[in-house]
Amino acid sequence: MKAGFGLVGCGMISNFHAMAIEHIRGAKVAACYDTIGPAAERFAEKVGCTPYTDLDAMLADPNVDIVSVCTPSGAHMDPAVKAANAGKHVVVEKPLEITLKRCDKIIDACRKNKVKLCTILPSRFSPANIALKQAIDQGRFGQLTLGDTYVKWWRSQEYYDSGGWRGTWALDGGGSYMNQAIHNVDLLYWFMGEVADVTGHTATLAHTGIEVEDVGVATVRFANGALGVLEATTSAFPGLLKKTEIHGTTGSVIVEQDDVLLWEFAKNRKSDDKIRAKFAKKEGCTGGASDPSAISYQGHMDQLKDFLKAIDTGGDPLVDGEEGRKSVEIILAIYKAAWSGKRVELPLKSDPKPPKK
Repeated sequence: MKAGFGLVGCGMISNFHAMAIEHIRGAKVAACYDTIGPAAERFAEKVGCTPYTDLDAMLADPNVDIVSVCTPSGAHMDPAVKAANAGKHVVVEKPLEITLKRCDKIIDACRKNKVKLCTILPSRFSPANIALKQAIDQGRFGQLTLGDTYVKWWRSQEYYDSGGWRGTWALDGGGSYMNQAIHNVDLLYWFMGEVADVTGHTATLAHTGIEVEDVGVATVRFANGALGVLEATTSAFPGLLKKTEIHGTTGSVIVEQDDVLLWEFAKNRKSDDKIRAKFAKKEGCTGGASDPSAISYQGHMDQLKDFLKAIDTGGDPLVDGEEGRKSVEIILAIYKAAWSGKRVELPLKSDPKPPKK
């Protein structure tokens, strides 16, 4: 299908949306919007689209079919709801929003206006992660017993100082969990299923002038009885590749970034050797372990292709609004557990609020 995208926000992540769209047949960036005029103009000149400093004007552009929201995390709701009300399909960069209440307003607006919604969580589109998900769905792990994920990244003090919204509850919505590790929180939920309850600890140890955590450890009990650990930090120099480990009574798989480090099952198949060879350690991309701009647009491209297919067929995208909401809820539960010192059950009945300092 032919699709014109309008990008809201012309910061760093909008470049990856633009590159992804550029590599999809029939898709193009038709317009961009930013409250800062020169930023919109620079982006438009680079991409070749129409710049706007009035969001309503961009939404009225007949060349815009889909709106990609690329603003700071806590500023996703307003443009997403406006886009839905204008009859545009909506793509929202992760997280969907920083509270469940705000997530629900986006979901409800899209449902009311009968437009499609997806949350950008491209790790689900990694071939190695797809292979792992298929093995789980095929029952190859037997009873799932343990699901762990580790995001041990590094962010300099300059990173947090570079934008007034970074490291704030109001616009970042959290720290190493909400901003960086949300991809792996989503993966662990996708692999292991619903979360029953969590415990957690968070701290701010390596950075100054920020309100949010830069290190956190959480334990998870899944609805299927399995247990897990979720570690997230931006204070582990020099920044390690993210890792997910899934274990069961008849199998174990470890994926580091997009490579398979371990793929072992009680009953070996011919396809297992092919998977080990295909996903043997070969990735050169650091996945943003120390540099947020050092990511590939491939995952965004694959997810946007899936979204366009959903629009074309009338089906659901792999990561719709409800799926995007899940990782936000799990992270908010971890925060609530860390702040209260108590085990927190899911689903959450309300949004927890950061303690006043």
